[in-house]
Parts: sequence; C-alpha cells; structure tokens
Amino acid sequence: MPRYDYRCRACGSTFEMSRPMSEASAPAPCPEGHDDTVKLLSTVTVTGTAKGGSAPPPSGGGCCGGGCCG
Repeated sequence: MPRYDYRCRACGSTFEMSRPMSEASAPAPCPEGHDDTVKLLSTVTVTGTAKGGSAPPPSGGGCCGGGCCG
C-alpha cells in the first residue's frame, strides 16, 4: 500500500499515512487531531536495473556532455 506525506497547516507537523491510491486525496487528520492538512508532493528515486545491477554512467553527447559548451 502506498505511503503519502502530509503537513498540518494548524501545527506545522509532517506525517506519513499508508492508504489505498483511491483514498490519496481524502482528508487526513494530523496526529495532533487537526483536520487542516495538505498532501505533500513526494519524489521517487529509482536506481539500478531490473536485474539488480547498476546502470552504466551516462556517456558523452548533447551540449554539455559533448564538449560544445565553454
């Protein structure tokens, strides 16, 4: 089940909550009992490959990778 981060506008605390994706936008009271909360934008970092190895480093090319800058 996905975990979502929330921030309470009343007391400023942040907290996580596990809930189904279908309930991601439903109200989430903070642990202190306040109802004025907002869901925070979360980022996901994916590393490695499907086989558990590491991805190769990026190769040259493009403006900054190909040496055309500077």
